[in-house]
Amino acid sequence: MRWIRRVLVGIVLLVVLAALAVDIAHRQDRTGIDFHTYLAAARVGMHQGWAHIYDQHVVAQEQKLLVPYLWSQPFLSPPTVAWLASVFSGLPYDSAYAMWALFTFAVFACAMAWAGAGQGWSRWIAVAGALSPWWVMHAVNVGQVTPLIAASTVVAWRLLREKRDVAAGLVLAAILFKPNTAILVPLALLLAGRRRAFVAWLGAAALIGVVAVLMLGPHGTAAYAAQLLGPLPRGADGLTLHGAFGVVGWTATVIRLGIVAAVLATAYRLRGDAGLVVPAAILGSLLVAPYLHSADLCLLSAAGWMVWQERPVVAWRAALASLWVLATPYLFIGGVAPTLIRWPLFEIGLLAAIVLSAWQPLTARADLRSRAPA
Repeated sequence: MRWIRRVLVGIVLLVVLAALAVDIAHRQDRTGIDFHTYLAAARVGMHQGWAHIYDQHVVAQEQKLLVPYLWSQPFLSPPTVAWLASVFSGLPYDSAYAMWALFTFAVFACAMAWAGAGQGWSRWIAVAGALSPWWVMHAVNVGQVTPLIAASTVVAWRLLREKRDVAAGLVLAAILFKPNTAILVPLALLLAGRRRAFVAWLGAAALIGVVAVLMLGPHGTAAYAAQLLGPLPRGADGLTLHGAFGVVGWTATVIRLGIVAAVLATAYRLRGDAGLVVPAAILGSLLVAPYLHSADLCLLSAAGWMVWQERPVVAWRAALASLWVLATPYLFIGGVAPTLIRWPLFEIGLLAAIVLSAWQPLTARADLRSRAPA
């Protein structure tokens, strides 16, 4: 029987590695368009002053100088993203983009490889499985920052399991690259009794905020605030409650408040054990975000990977494997994958499963933690 199990594990590993290879080989995204914007803002900051990184006409001019054939788009990210991109500003654009893409992909992959609880080939199946949904390579290909945020949540999850709460809170400062993707995680940790992690994150966030205000100055700070209060980016609501269900106004507000309440109540219920708190908070953050892009689903990969580690039983892993199949490039390239507006439904389903499992009697929860036979 052992050799049969090894054969099955080998087949599964080949399937997920093939999915990753297919995804890498069949990308049709406009290469580096988001990194193009990050780097332009970084160059504006370095050459004209950080107060000007939200002067969109200046950033647009810099984008045209960098790569004339790529279109210009507004820089709406926090200044932390421009700071990070500035590390690559001394390279020719193609080299800078290649280094950025390799960096973001490698950080996400290494984070899961280091943080995984499995052993042997099963550990690598989980890593390759989390990397192979079509949106991960899409995020890498357009040069998005979200793989770094996903990596930070994975590393923090491992550190929290090891009771290294201060380190976990500091690592979660990467959420500030794009707060709408995982903003509930620190607050959920506070409700879960991991106060040191929350305080460490809050301290890091406050320090970064002060530095940002000082570097941006009154002009840059006002310009960034105006961007946040302005109209949301076009085409960024497919993954939101509005895109999935068409809810707006007070209805959307009430639903968002209900999701936040469910996440925080679940975090309190699971206090002392952050294993499912982090993925629940990630899912809640994605669901209440006012705007998201497909690349932001890297956080869904991270959340699913954590649940896979925390619930090594047949029922949970069968459900997660089903979601993985729907997200594979096999279906995406074939044009039969779920559209973006369907993924909030799956996020709600996974979050509901976590919430229900958290509120089961302790004996039932203990049964769920039993090991799967395969």
